Amino acid sequence: LGVVLGLDSRRVQFTPDLMPSDILGSEVMEQDEFGKRSFRFISGPIFAQLLMADEINRASPRTQSALLQAMQEY
Repeated sequence: LGVVLGLDSRRVQFTPDLMPSDILGSEVMEQDEFGKRSFRFISGPIFAQLLMADEINRASPRTQSALLQAMQEY
């Protein structure tokens, strides 16, 4: 369905060791050639237009909560 509609689709396999940052993304510090430092956000799969989350019950409660909170805020 996502391919037909041209949507950005992603799949997440939930495991006990999956962290909230693996779903939501994280900020990383980068340094350019002049030594200036800045933060850049690397988005996780939750920012896809179509997300398939497989076996959510296997994840830790903290990771499940992060997924549900992100879904609620949209």
